[in-house]
Amino acid sequence: MEKSLKERVEQALETVRPHLQADGGNVELVDVSDDGIVFVKLTGACGTCPMATMTLQYGVTNAVKQAVPEIKEVKSV
Repeated sequence: MEKSLKERVEQALETVRPHLQADGGNVELVDVSDDGIVFVKLTGACGTCPMATMTLQYGVTNAVKQAVPEIKEVKSV
C-alpha cells in the first residue's frame, strides 16, 4: 500500500529530527496541503534560535523535498 503524502513527509522529518534534538529542539508536522505546501513548527531550542530560519530552509526543507519531490514549499507556523 502506498504511503500518503503526509506519511512520506513525516518520514523525511524523522531523518532531520536527531540533529535538531541534539541541539535541544525538534520539528513538528502541522499539516500538508493538497497543493504541496508543508507546514511545520520548530519547537524547543529551535523555536527561539536565531538560526531557525536557516535550519528550516536548508535542513528541513532539503530533507523533505529530497524525500518527497512533489512538495513545493515548507513553511514554519
